[in-house]
Amino acid sequence: MTEGESLDRLQALVAAARAAGADAADAILARGASLSVARRLGAVEKVERAEELDLGLRVFVGQRQAIVSSTDPDPRGFAALAERAVAMARAVPEDRFAGLPPDTPRFTPPALDLEDPAEPDVAALTERAAMAEDAARAVPGVSNSEGAEAGWSRTAVALVSSAGFAGAYARTGHSLSVSALAGSGTGMERDYDASSAVHLGDLEDPATLGRNAGERAVRRLNPRRPATARLPVVYDPRVAASLLGHLSAAINGAAVARGTSFLRDALGQPVLARGLCVRDDPTRPRGLRSRPFDGEGLPGQPRAVVENGVLTTWILDWRSARQLGLASTGHASRGVSGPPSPGTTNLWLEPGTLSPAELMADITEGIYVTELIGMGVNGLTGDYSRGAAGFMIRNGALAEPVSELTIAGNLRDMFRAMTPASDLRFRRGTDSPTVRVEGLTIAGG
Repeated sequence: MTEGESLDRLQALVAAARAAGADAADAILARGASLSVARRLGAVEKVERAEELDLGLRVFVGQRQAIVSSTDPDPRGFAALAERAVAMARAVPEDRFAGLPPDTPRFTPPALDLEDPAEPDVAALTERAAMAEDAARAVPGVSNSEGAEAGWSRTAVALVSSAGFAGAYARTGHSLSVSALAGSGTGMERDYDASSAVHLGDLEDPATLGRNAGERAVRRLNPRRPATARLPVVYDPRVAASLLGHLSAAINGAAVARGTSFLRDALGQPVLARGLCVRDDPTRPRGLRSRPFDGEGLPGQPRAVVENGVLTTWILDWRSARQLGLASTGHASRGVSGPPSPGTTNLWLEPGTLSPAELMADITEGIYVTELIGMGVNGLTGDYSRGAAGFMIRNGALAEPVSELTIAGNLRDMFRAMTPASDLRFRRGTDSPTVRVEGLTIAGG
């Protein structure tokens, strides 16, 4: 099905909803294809190919709304689908904030370069996984492998609304992950590395990923449990991004409107250390979460979510914006079977000026965290308590591995005590450089 055919069918579905009695409606169609190969200990364990098509219709009758979904794009069934949706909407309570954006602006979607025309075959993915796993197993001290998996995907999205919006885009994805084991018996340790990219040319080298996974696993052998203390903590980039995740959850418009965020009164106030900046940009070319429009047909734009430490905006879709008496920020995310909700796109913390080594240079004793366990974060109070593993920092350098420790603090204080290093890389969609946080409580032995 071409982009034009998808839009035509959605136009027909929205027209069927209006004919069935809906005051307003929007419809979304998502088509996907994926291929993956998993390899372990030199043998292919799994080859999977999937193709799917999903269709969603949201209707409004007054301020009542309902959503139905289907896997059948045949227009001959649209009238019945629309009738069911309208009947459901008439049976549910009113939601005074429900509705489509009243004015969907006309705009030219930016060129985001989200589609790689090359589609790998099974042989290419197998080779990619083999290179990663073989490199991991070649690291001295690696005793076993949890395998490597290489994948490719393509997703096409089309959206039409009765407010006048019609748009479509496609994105591709290439991925590779590898996990290695070191040691033996109860003393085994594991670690991993992974890469994802829109274009194959941006995917990281398989052998480098494998070598990283193996070396990290070996370095974690024979961990100790540190003594309980109050210490500076340095977060490796792959776990530092979780701090941004906690920030984005706290400034999500839905949480703010419910009053369940510890930052609900912080708009326009300092939330990070002076000089720090957090950006969100759905228009970054080849970005893992880039998109030309949001789940309600509104354009997104680059934003400094936090500028010079000050919170400048909430993350809003249309409904949460109405609840707060504001305008949508173009952050509506959605699937085919649920309503839109606010969510960030390409989110990152701007890097600092110090290298990771310079960031740690004055730490006599601290913790370098490479893994976080559990979700002990209270969104209402900001209280933070998570299991962790990593390494001791002694006299500015990484020392012995540690595990079975808990890091505790409060996110309000942690955010104000953050110092980023200069090593930002865009790898996950939510990205951070190495980050140092002062004065956290370490509960160990």
